Amino acid sequence: MRLGLLSTFVWDVIHGRGDRQAPTEEWGGAAYSLGALDAALPDDWEIVPIIKVGADLADRARAFTRSLSRVSADTPLIEVPHPNSRVELRYHSDARRSEIISGGVPGWTWLGLKPVLETARLDALYINFISGWELDLETTQLIRQHFRGPIYCDLHMLVMAVQPTGLRTLRPLADVREWCGCFDILQMNEDEMSMTAPDPMALAATALHAGTSLLVVTLAKRGAVYFADANFERLADLRRAPRVGAAAGPMRTALVPVEPELVTDSGDPTGCGDVWGATHFSRLLAGDTLGDAMRAANRAAARNVEHRGASGLANHLRGKISLT
Repeated sequence: MRLGLLSTFVWDVIHGRGDRQAPTEEWGGAAYSLGALDAALPDDWEIVPIIKVGADLADRARAFTRSLSRVSADTPLIEVPHPNSRVELRYHSDARRSEIISGGVPGWTWLGLKPVLETARLDALYINFISGWELDLETTQLIRQHFRGPIYCDLHMLVMAVQPTGLRTLRPLADVREWCGCFDILQMNEDEMSMTAPDPMALAATALHAGTSLLVVTLAKRGAVYFADANFERLADLRRAPRVGAAAGPMRTALVPVEPELVTDSGDPTGCGDVWGATHFSRLLAGDTLGDAMRAANRAAARNVEHRGASGLANHLRGKISLT
């Protein structure tokens, strides 16, 4: 079984994280998703990266993917003649940081992406918006029309604008219902949710009406809250019936808290949302129930806090000693 990851590698320079005074440089973005997928996917699944990487960092990116055990050997990273994305992060607290981005590979057009998806032979697709311009709405809608497997999306940087200085700032998302209609499962954090609707219930009603079966809002140390179609308990329950003009119907909602013993006030929160989403989808693909998959995601994100960077993350999440 083959899971596609459509995302972006970024090279992070991180200031003010934990007790370190000097900045740290390391892989970020898709690297966290890859590490978590490598650790959490069931044994009969492999990862197919659908990722462009800038020529300046292509060799390093290929070396990173070779360090993982679950990445397909027949789908190499796509090297492009552009500078790779680089992000400078400055932590002001565990929960707040600023980001300045430079460089960046171009997003996908349907003309370029369609043959890649056909060659990839995917059974499921995980989209994580790391740059925010990986896909436009039209291309994403075409993915949904042509690909019938489950699609998971971490909204992430889709609701971020880039100022002339490179500073990323929140911006409202246009065409919210149309975007929601592209995904079976949609993940975002509280700040991102605030850019899509006035409150979570309003967004959940819009998303489920559009065809999404599960909306998850991550809450950092508090866990995550879900809004699910009344009949959705496992990935096998995904509905695909047209809902245009229909009422959204009943939904279930609950908070799945982080286990108290896992909550910590120290460590590195970088990549926690990426690890959460990758683990959540992996466990759903394994057949776990919604609640069990979310609890596994909570544990993986909490474990990620104990580790710095994406290198060696997969082994750390497995509970193994990493030599990286």
